[in-house]
Amino acid sequence: MNLFRNVLFWIVLALVGALVAQLLVLDPGYVLVRYGGNDYTTNVPKAIALLVVAIALLWVVWKLATLPFVAMRRHRARQSRARLIDGFDAVHRGEWSRAEKLLEQAAQEPDALAVGRIGAARAAWARGDEAAARAHLSAIGTANPASRAIADAEFAMTQGRASDALSILDAPSATPLPPRGLVLRGEALASLGRSGEAYGTLGALRQQQALSDERLGALEAQWAAASLREAADANVLADRWEALPKPLRNDPATVAAYAERAAAMRWDEAAAKSIEQALDARWDESLAALYGRLPVNRYEHRRATAERWLQAHPASPALLLTLARLTRAQGQWPQSEQYLHRALAQGANSEAWEELGDGFVIGGEEKLARHCYANALRAARGEATQPLPGRDMRQTIFDQAVVEERDAHGVPRLRE
Repeated sequence: MNLFRNVLFWIVLALVGALVAQLLVLDPGYVLVRYGGNDYTTNVPKAIALLVVAIALLWVVWKLATLPFVAMRRHRARQSRARLIDGFDAVHRGEWSRAEKLLEQAAQEPDALAVGRIGAARAAWARGDEAAARAHLSAIGTANPASRAIADAEFAMTQGRASDALSILDAPSATPLPPRGLVLRGEALASLGRSGEAYGTLGALRQQQALSDERLGALEAQWAAASLREAADANVLADRWEALPKPLRNDPATVAAYAERAAAMRWDEAAAKSIEQALDARWDESLAALYGRLPVNRYEHRRATAERWLQAHPASPALLLTLARLTRAQGQWPQSEQYLHRALAQGANSEAWEELGDGFVIGGEEKLARHCYANALRAARGEATQPLPGRDMRQTIFDQAVVEERDAHGVPRLRE
């Protein structure tokens, strides 16, 4: 298409030139130039030719006169590019002082001012010279305000000054923020306890492809859980929970955040129901353990639900611990003790030992309680625990025995 336009342009130009030449041949005209008391006469074609030659001579003279300056500018530009390349290579290699020097020199060229100074500032920051880093950023001035704002915000975030970072990114001169700025703004909001607002930036982050899908998914789950924990009242909590996509409402961390916040607000039914729905959709040991730790009542309902789950997950240490806590809360210590022994036999951690010790304290068996607490410390440190005295072989076998789990096709499931 460009070739066609160029050919058409030259054809039209040739036709116009031929037309003008024909007119000049028919009537060459008359040109009189009077200068310094002398008269110079000629016709129009010769005058045009002389004018063209004069302009060409002036252009050649101008090019020759400016040639040294052009060569110098090109030399400086080549040097600046070379210093930028070497400077960023030095940053990659961790040669901070050399990188800072090269990038500062490269920033002397106006086109490389922002990128060179920002790179030099990062090199100075990496070697621990905060004053030099700030000086480099100040040297940018008003050029590339968004890039400078991102660098300033990054340094503020590394120092834990999320409020300053947010102020920098929200400045009118920095808008509209590029993708990196949007990510930093979301991180600053989350650090300030405003995860609900951070969650609201995910749409823009996805639209601008600021992060990978995996990273965005992780941030979505993280900010969703944090926004639920930060909910000021039950209405805000309910609104945020209902606004979440269905996969997040089954995510263990998000469900745990909602359940714990709802329980803190004495919203017992919502707290328990959220965990029940999540576990019915997908089993998770952490949620099974949380179900027994929730500071809510509804003991009969929770115990009945946990016993129903136990039929499908008889070897779950978290579920056995939950049943032990619920039965002890109902004043049924003997049954709670049985659940705890089974939980420990199935691989429960220090929480089960601590719960067993608490039960022995209430029963007045201080020696056994001390043994359990010592085992809780050993388990927390990753050390081997000591068997509880007084347990015979029959009881040990009973604790370890579980009903075989099978899938929908009747095939036994392997223990995890």
